[in-house]
Amino acid sequence: MTLTGTAKRLAVYIGEADMYEDKPLYEALMESARMAGCAGATVLRGMTGYGATSREHAKHGMRMSVDLPVVVQVIDIPDKITALAEVYGAMIGDGLITVEDVQVLLYRGGVTGGPGGQ
Repeated sequence: MTLTGTAKRLAVYIGEADMYEDKPLYEALMESARMAGCAGATVLRGMTGYGATSREHAKHGMRMSVDLPVVVQVIDIPDKITALAEVYGAMIGDGLITVEDVQVLLYRGGVTGGPGGQ
């Protein structure tokens, strides 16, 4: 797949403990992006954060939260991102979904060992 130039980034902000059909929501979102044929997706765990409820989600010393913030990001062409955003909207209870314009400078896969594939 070739992905260069103008694209969109879909970001979903949820909690690590959020579930969808008996599995972690972030896993279900990743799976949905893969099934939609998107170029790729990344799940990031946050150290701390708060959302619409203003309840802090954090890991502090011995007091460990079991609901750290999680961000799922997907970058692809606008049509795929628009369709995926609708799917995600139906899957998410509490959370935030954003879409931003991005400029893809390089998208390459299958290269191992650094520059030139060596």
